[in-house]
Amino acid sequence: MLNFELSDDQKQWRDKARDFARTAILPVAWHYDHKDETPMQILDAAYQAGLVNTDIPKAYGGLGLGLLESVLLTEELAAACAGLATSIFDNSLGMEPLILCDNEGLKQRIFPEMLDQGKRICFATSEPTMGSDVAGMRCLATPDGEDYLLNGTKYWITNGGIADYASVFATIDPKSRHEGICAFVVPLDQPGVTRGRPIPKLGQRCSNTVGLHFKDVRVPKENLLAEPGKGFVLAMKTFARTRPTIGAFGVGAARTAMELALDYLNKRRTFGMPLSGYQALQFKIAEMYQKIETSRLLCWKAAWEADRGQDPTIDASISKFYATEAALEVVDEALQICGGYGYTQMFPVEKLWRDTRLLRIYEGTSEIQRIIVAGHLLNNYTPVMPSLEDLPVHLERDPADLAPGEQAWRCRICGHVHYGSEAPDECPYCFFPQSAFKAVTA
Repeated sequence: MLNFELSDDQKQWRDKARDFARTAILPVAWHYDHKDETPMQILDAAYQAGLVNTDIPKAYGGLGLGLLESVLLTEELAAACAGLATSIFDNSLGMEPLILCDNEGLKQRIFPEMLDQGKRICFATSEPTMGSDVAGMRCLATPDGEDYLLNGTKYWITNGGIADYASVFATIDPKSRHEGICAFVVPLDQPGVTRGRPIPKLGQRCSNTVGLHFKDVRVPKENLLAEPGKGFVLAMKTFARTRPTIGAFGVGAARTAMELALDYLNKRRTFGMPLSGYQALQFKIAEMYQKIETSRLLCWKAAWEADRGQDPTIDASISKFYATEAALEVVDEALQICGGYGYTQMFPVEKLWRDTRLLRIYEGTSEIQRIIVAGHLLNNYTPVMPSLEDLPVHLERDPADLAPGEQAWRCRICGHVHYGSEAPDECPYCFFPQSAFKAVTA
C-alpha cells in the first residue's frame, strides 16, 4: 500500500530546516550573493544546528537518516538560497563514496572528525576538460610502493576552497578509461595541494567553487576508497544516490519563486483589478504549482527506493532532469509575472533564476540523464504489450468469429492483417511478399 504521509520525525526535521532557512539563511543570502562570497558562519551554524552529516550511519556515531530526509532538508534550505544549500549539502556528496566503500578503517577515522570537529569533505571528479565523460579523466594516480602519487587538476569543486578533505577520483592510465579509475580520501592541507581562486559564476555565488591542483601528492593505501577498476562504479553509485537531492534544490527554489509570484499577483493592480484576476496568469500559477508537486513526488520516489536498498539509478535521473528543468520554467514564469521589477536586483526573483540555472548542469547534465533513461528503455525495459508484429489490429473481422483453421497474419511492414489458412502471396497494401507476414494469435 502506498503512503505519502511523512513520519512525525521527518516533519520535525523538515520544520527545523525550514526555520533555519528563514532565520539564518534568508537574511544574508542576497548580501553574500552580491559579494560573491561564502558566509562561513552560516555553514558553521548549519553544523551546530545538526543539519549537516545527518546521513552518517549509526554504526559510526551518526544519526543514520535516509535519503528522503536529505531531500526534505534540502528543499527547505534551497528555498532560501540554493547556493548556500549546495555548500551545506556538499558534505553529503563528498562522504557518499566513503559510506558506500568497504574501507572500514577509513570510515572509523574520518566520520568522527566530521561529527565531532565539523570537518568538511568535498567531491572531486570533474576536470577542466572533463565533466560528463567521467571515464575520460586525466588526473593521474601513480602506484608508488604502498602509496599513490596524485598529479593533475580537478575543477568545478564545490567547497574545494574550504573543505578539509576531498573524495578524489583519478586514473592509473587515462587510456584505460573505466578500467583505470580509482578513488581516495585526500587531506587538502598537505604539501602539493593547491586550491584555486573561487570561480566567478552566474549564480550560486554563495557557494564556494574552485579548482584543486595536485603535484606529487602522496596518498597512503589506507585512504583508498576504490581500487583501480572500481572507481567508476563507485562514482556512478554515488550519483544515483545524490541526484534526487539535486532535484530537491529545484523544488525548493521553484516553490519560493511561485510564492513570490503569488504575492505579487495578489498585490499588484492593473486596469482597476489585481493581477490575480486575470485568467492567463491564473493558468501560469496553476502550472507552476503542478510542476512543483510533480517534481517533489519524483524526488521522494527516488529517495524512497534508495532508502529501501533498491537501485535508484533510473528514477534518480528522472527526478533530477525533470525537477531541475521544471524549476527553471517556474522561476522564469515568476520573473515574467513580476515584469520589469522581476528583472531587477532589488527584487528576489533574478537571483532565483541565476541560482536555478546551474541545476541542469551539475551532477550530470539534463542531456546525460536522458542518455541514462534512454539506455534503460532500449536495453532493460520490459514492455507490457506485445510487439508491433505480434499485435493484430483487427479491423475487418472480430477474432472471436474466426472459423476453425483460420489464422490472422500480420504484415510486418505496413500492419495489414490477413485472414486465412496461410498468408497471401503478396500484401495488397505495401506489395511485400508472403515472407513479410507473421502468424499472430487472435
